[in-house]
Amino acid sequence: MKKSPGIIRPAGRKRKGACVSVVWKVVHFALFLAATGYGALLFGKAVSRRIAYMKLGQPESPARLDRRRAREWIAQLFGHRKLMKDRRSGIMHLLVFYGFIVLQFGAADIVLKGLFGVRLPVPAYDLFVLSQEITVVAVLVAIGYAGYRRYGEKLARLKRDWKPSIVLYFIGALLLSVLLVSAFERLWHGLPASPLAPVASLLAAAMSGLAGSVTAAVFYYTAWWAHLLILLAFLVYVPQSKHFHLLTAPVNLALARSSPPGKLRTLDLEDENAESFGAGAVEQFTSKQLLDLYACVECGRCTNVCPASGTGKLLSPMHLIVKLRDHLTEKGAAVTSKSPWVPAFAFPGTAGSASVFRPEEPAGREWSGGGITDIGPTMELQKKSWIKAGSGADGESAGSGTAAAIADVNLVGDIMSPEELWSCTTCRNCEDQCPVGNEHVDKIIDMRRYLVLTEGSMPHDGQRALQNIERQSNPWGISRGDRAKWLEEVKGIWVPTVRDLPDFDYLLFVGSMGSYDNRTKKVTVALVKLLAHAGVRFAILGAEERNSGDTPRRMGNELLFQQLCQENIAVFQTYNVRKIVTACPHTYNTLKHEYPEFGLDDGVEVFHHTELLARLLYEGKLVPQHAVRQRTTYHDSCYLGRYNGTYEAPRDILRAIPGLTLAEMDRSGANAMCCGAGGGLMWLEESRGKRINVARTEQALAVEPAVIASACPYCLTMMEDGTKQLSAEDRVAAKDVAELLGESVFGPRS
Repeated sequence: MKKSPGIIRPAGRKRKGACVSVVWKVVHFALFLAATGYGALLFGKAVSRRIAYMKLGQPESPARLDRRRAREWIAQLFGHRKLMKDRRSGIMHLLVFYGFIVLQFGAADIVLKGLFGVRLPVPAYDLFVLSQEITVVAVLVAIGYAGYRRYGEKLARLKRDWKPSIVLYFIGALLLSVLLVSAFERLWHGLPASPLAPVASLLAAAMSGLAGSVTAAVFYYTAWWAHLLILLAFLVYVPQSKHFHLLTAPVNLALARSSPPGKLRTLDLEDENAESFGAGAVEQFTSKQLLDLYACVECGRCTNVCPASGTGKLLSPMHLIVKLRDHLTEKGAAVTSKSPWVPAFAFPGTAGSASVFRPEEPAGREWSGGGITDIGPTMELQKKSWIKAGSGADGESAGSGTAAAIADVNLVGDIMSPEELWSCTTCRNCEDQCPVGNEHVDKIIDMRRYLVLTEGSMPHDGQRALQNIERQSNPWGISRGDRAKWLEEVKGIWVPTVRDLPDFDYLLFVGSMGSYDNRTKKVTVALVKLLAHAGVRFAILGAEERNSGDTPRRMGNELLFQQLCQENIAVFQTYNVRKIVTACPHTYNTLKHEYPEFGLDDGVEVFHHTELLARLLYEGKLVPQHAVRQRTTYHDSCYLGRYNGTYEAPRDILRAIPGLTLAEMDRSGANAMCCGAGGGLMWLEESRGKRINVARTEQALAVEPAVIASACPYCLTMMEDGTKQLSAEDRVAAKDVAELLGESVFGPRS
């Protein structure tokens, strides 16, 4: 008996449908492999080429990751310790950071279901789906807030154009595709609404007419492919943008230097093969310094706290890193003959002539900012001055070719202007704020070294100061023989030299400011009286003391620094110096952290005067007994605080003084603003914007003090000058902590 055709057709259709399903799965899987493989290839090329550019730098021994550094790395990476200094941005970034970690499991689930129709093998799958939806919503809120901060609040430190915004679109589209895949999956398979998939259920309900249809399946795979392609496109884009920090920041933090903060790299001045000293080309930085460039996220936190940027100077730490990074990318492409941009068609206009910086003429003393500090003028200057070499007015490449143009571009002069380099106070507030561990100051000093040691170029005022230090060992050029002349102002106290008291305990390293500057000599006298009263056996070097070398080194004259350093160390060794105390944080930092590399015995202890005075108070050898009824605010020295972590010793002294009220400025402690004198700027004139010391004095005056206390001769000078320029010297005095303690120990007329 023949079978009915009607019975045969369904079986054929079933076999045909099964065949089509198999073909679709094979084609689908092949396309997936091709797209994923191509994306991974492009990603690998982009990353490997940038690694090749970083390897152009000078070799540097990586720091060892011990337990302490490992804890710090974990705190920075997973705890966002520095990001949380701006709590709102920090929480936003935490949501995105951990959200993406959680969503990787969801992405794997989406891929498995789309390719093989199987779920990710996780327990409590429905709760897993709920966690994914909650995370998607949380990250979308965070991304929305990120956009609001940039375009709603319009934070001055954040750039506003398509480049920094594209990531918002990438992440937003990626997260939307996750929700659409889930919604169309529910429609395709006819799944009921569920409180464990609330967002997908709502979307599915809005498109309920598609339930169970082929159209729902088509939309599902469309959303699935959209999700995959957006993910791959983002993957390829990441290393070619500021978002490369996703990969480089953890490495940069792990390789952070173990040396003391701000410690400078020593130059081998006896290298007969060296054609230049310092960094006159980007490849003369170390590979670790070049890694910094690719770790930058362009968040602008460094520029936001920079005293130069905040007072309208040309320098912006963020732009410094970005300009060096772009220059490295262009030069690296020219040297290796490998373009950084893949695929090339997706990055039009990136090849061609090199980017250079053309700063505007100085604006004199004019100040266009508002309030105490304002980075707006600096951001505008940087935006207007960044152009292409050989380009037209619109900034597009003139087609001269990167390799040809890059040879004519100078790192110092075209990429970084001397004005920017000489605007840095070396305060390290930028580095303290940077969430990815970038170091800005060492790069600036390396470029200054090139200017001074190779080009023989530096501001005239600075040149005069260094010549005086070279000739007379002090910036004013006063006779070396007058170095101990301040002793004439000490009455009734024997201040021995190391020759007079060979068995001294502490060497009082007076320093140039304490020896010659009329205002700082009063601090030296107050300190001497306190030490003598406490029974400390101390002595001075007198005419045998030399300038510490901090100013020459920060101004780029490594040769002069090393000469002074070796001379001082030789004297220390002659008199068997074991403990040193100084009232200058710059001298303190140099003696403590930089002299040991040149032969100072590791057993020599170096103290700042506030550390020693705080100890003497604790031991009861100094007793504050006279009330000093004055409202006082304390200005933190950068070289005592951010360089050496000493914040409490000066405050402990002030708190111990009866009657004194301590009022903190808004910017204090680790985030205190620089007085403007560090990095050699004590001896240079500010040619643009507002004076840094005036801005800092305004911050101090905002808490209505009677006294601005400090623990640094530079800070004292700058704060006192600030009160004069603001016509506040009659009501507000600037004093060193030692002077205030002396008033309390001996009485106000001492």
